[in-house]
Amino acid sequence: MKTVLITGANKSIGLETARQLLKQGYYVYLGSRDVAKGEEAVSELKAEGLTNAEVIEIDVNNAASVKAAREVLGTKTKVLDVLVNNAGILGVQPQGSLQATANDFKEVFETNFFGVIETTQAFIDLLKQSAAPRIVNVTSGLGSLTLHSDPTWKYYPYKAACYVSSKAALNAYTITLAYDLRELPFKVNAVDPGYTATDFNNHSGSGTVEDAAARVVKAATLGADGLTGQFFSDDYDPETGISPW
Repeated sequence: MKTVLITGANKSIGLETARQLLKQGYYVYLGSRDVAKGEEAVSELKAEGLTNAEVIEIDVNNAASVKAAREVLGTKTKVLDVLVNNAGILGVQPQGSLQATANDFKEVFETNFFGVIETTQAFIDLLKQSAAPRIVNVTSGLGSLTLHSDPTWKYYPYKAACYVSSKAALNAYTITLAYDLRELPFKVNAVDPGYTATDFNNHSGSGTVEDAAARVVKAATLGADGLTGQFFSDDYDPETGISPW
C-alpha cells in the first residue's frame, strides 16, 4: 500500500486530498499542527469507511516539530511514496508592497516557503525509498510572474505582495528541486488548486474543494511517463494543464 503525508490536512483542500487518495487505496498520514483537529478529521474519514488514515503532528514553522514528525513517521513506515506540501497561509491584509512590513513578509514565507523546504528535506530519505516518489507543492496561480505582468489576466489586480512573493519563491524552489532529483524516479511539481471556496479566502472562491483536491491528486499519482518540474494549472490552460512561471 502506498503512503502519503499531507501537511495542513485537517481541513479544506488538504482534507479532501486525503479523502480522494484514501479512495484510491493510499495510506494517508494527515499532517496537522493541532492534533485534536487532526483527530476530528480522521474520525470524519473513518465514519465514511476510509480507515487507512492517522494523524501526524507537524508544525511546518517549527524545525523541532518537523524533526519530531519525521521520527514518528519513521516508526510507522520505512517508505513514503508521496509528500504533499499543502500547509499555507494568506497573511495579514491588506498586503501592499509599501504597506506590508518585512515581518509581514517573513510570517508568510515561514509557512509557504521555508516550511516547505524544512519538511521536504526532513522526509526526503523516506521518499527516496519509494520506487515512484512524488512531491506536490501546492502553490497558487498568483505565483506566476508571467501572468502578474499581463494586464489582461483576470487576476492581474490581485497583488497581495506577501502571498504572491511566497508562492513565486515556492515555484522557483520546485524547479530547482525537480532538477536536483532528475536522475531519480521523482516527479516534483507545483500545483495551482484554483480559486477555491475555503476558510482561507472567507469562501469567496468560485471553485470547489473537490475539484481543487483532484488537481493535487492528479500530480500526486502521476505515472512514470508523467511530467516533472512543472507548474500545473487548469485555470490557465484546461487543455495542457500547465501555467507559465
